[in-house]
Amino acid sequence: MASTRMWASRAASYLRLSSSPSPSFFCRSFSSVVKDLMYADSHEWVKVDGGLATVGITDHAQDHLGDVVYVELPEVGATVKQGGSFGAVESVKATSDINTPVSGKVVAVNEDLGSSPGLVNASPYDNGWIIKVEMSDQDELKSLMNSDKYTKFCEEEDANH
Repeated sequence: MASTRMWASRAASYLRLSSSPSPSFFCRSFSSVVKDLMYADSHEWVKVDGGLATVGITDHAQDHLGDVVYVELPEVGATVKQGGSFGAVESVKATSDINTPVSGKVVAVNEDLGSSPGLVNASPYDNGWIIKVEMSDQDELKSLMNSDKYTKFCEEEDANH
């Protein structure tokens, strides 16, 4: 039993998991970052398909927010400007503005978030997307981070908090 516990403790240490008893079974010290997306320093992601950008909040952001209970969505047809707020996410911990990583016209909103805001937690990069924007300036993508830079950004930000 002692050797099993020692092995588990070493494995947990290697994976940066706590081996001490706690109310939550699994504490992760990292969030998933998807390679093919671009990221803003305000923790929104963007997936580009031609001139269309799908936008959501990152796994890192939803992890820090906790359980999302409400998502404020813009109207379809609204104009958004890079870095500007277009909505808000309310969680059990806080309410945070959602900023758009790209400028353009909102062509779709994720209506499912009205009845299931927890999709932002459960599936931040898939079912938890928030808006789709017809981009007006694709050059703005150059100011965003790729997955490697965003991962490093999050690590540095977490180390400073």
